[in-house]
Amino acid sequence: MPARRTVDWVYPLALLPASPAPAGALATLRRRAKACHACPLWEHATQAVFGEGPADAEMMLIGEQPGDQEDQQGEPFAGPAGQLLDRALADAQLQRERLYLTNAVKHFKFQPRGKRRLHQRASAREQAICRQWLAAELREVQPRRILALGAMASRAVFGGKFRLTARHGEWVTLPGGAMGMATWHPSAVLRTPDAAGREQRYRELVADLRRFRGAV
Repeated sequence: MPARRTVDWVYPLALLPASPAPAGALATLRRRAKACHACPLWEHATQAVFGEGPADAEMMLIGEQPGDQEDQQGEPFAGPAGQLLDRALADAQLQRERLYLTNAVKHFKFQPRGKRRLHQRASAREQAICRQWLAAELREVQPRRILALGAMASRAVFGGKFRLTARHGEWVTLPGGAMGMATWHPSAVLRTPDAAGREQRYRELVADLRRFRGAV
């Protein structure tokens, strides 16, 4: 494998973090992220959910933010959306253990509703503050291919004018030379109200994953 770049490396993000990315290898960053109080999201979340995967992974998948199960287990894509992603990865002949999986936001934001915790979208300010951890992960892993899952991750990677509905599955050259693509977040597939629509969106997700793998 070619030597990792350091001084001349460029963040493959259209939207940069509100503050500089923390220094340190992935293990150090994971410990520091768990103690992060930079935005209010930590106050009610169980724990920070940091990325997982090989430190030299060629491919990185970036989701949006943890859900209820991810918050409880401390792992990305651990709930129903993660189960659907695992099925889609298998259909696309991608091995999860060879990918680095993370989220644009590291804490679960929710609205209590009785015993349930209903997912809420992190604000633009919260996303910008939390993006320091994503930037640090990108710096340490330096993936050659980046897949943004969902609108939040797509905007972070490709910019605010990027439209997922029109451009999912399309390769884009990112700053620094990495190749990027966007596709549906598995939770968006699950939220599609009718069965035919869910099946269509799932097929599109698998097709995009195959393109990302380089099969088509």
